[in-house]
Amino acid sequence: MIFDAHFHIIDPRFPLVPNQGYLPPAFTVADYLSRVQSLNVKGGAVVSGSFQAFDQQYLVDALRALGPGFAGVTQVPADIPDKDIRELDAAGVRAVRFNVQRGGSEGVQHLERLARRVYDLAGWHTELYIDSRALKHLLPQLKNLPAMSIDHLGLSKEGLPYLLELVAHGARVKATGFSRCDFDVAEVMKAIVAINPAALMFGTDLPSTRAPQPFRDEDAALVKEHFPEDTASRILYRNAKAFYA
Repeated sequence: MIFDAHFHIIDPRFPLVPNQGYLPPAFTVADYLSRVQSLNVKGGAVVSGSFQAFDQQYLVDALRALGPGFAGVTQVPADIPDKDIRELDAAGVRAVRFNVQRGGSEGVQHLERLARRVYDLAGWHTELYIDSRALKHLLPQLKNLPAMSIDHLGLSKEGLPYLLELVAHGARVKATGFSRCDFDVAEVMKAIVAINPAALMFGTDLPSTRAPQPFRDEDAALVKEHFPEDTASRILYRNAKAFYA
């Protein structure tokens, strides 16, 4: 079984904002379910992209359509009212995202305060799309967060020491977007699991917007190829299932 810890739904019925001149093609709930039909996906996390900014309509609609087992990762402004956070939580949202790499989210100057606020109000964790080289200057803040994850294995080999330092402090890492990374993803996954077997969470990254190579079913097979059955089960399903509960 797979809990898809990271994918996007792009529904043109709802607002889309060009990011760095890029506007993604449609990838609806129906498109997603068709694409993963052979993968035994039993749940997952719909992640807001830079091109969706602070729109919540698409996410609430997608979660309603996907049904039980799926959670949302949203982007919100720092001044979002408490009642809106609670309403999003009731709709299935479980995390706030800071898109440091592409923009479209709240700025990192609000990171610690907003992360603590949504955690205290709704138990949400914080997710970062960031080149791990940039983690160096954020380590003191990030180590203080109650719960967090990093997208796409941190992207950069050079920043790996900072990523692993955060894993040792309880951070989770998404094994997603393999073609976005400049290193041997199997070796980095092994390094993360060696520190904390609960840290690594697999995701398809569908529809792989702007990735050098779109997700392939072989990416999931890579996990089963390099890890014992119990560890692979944690990476593919159990770790993320528990994190988004």
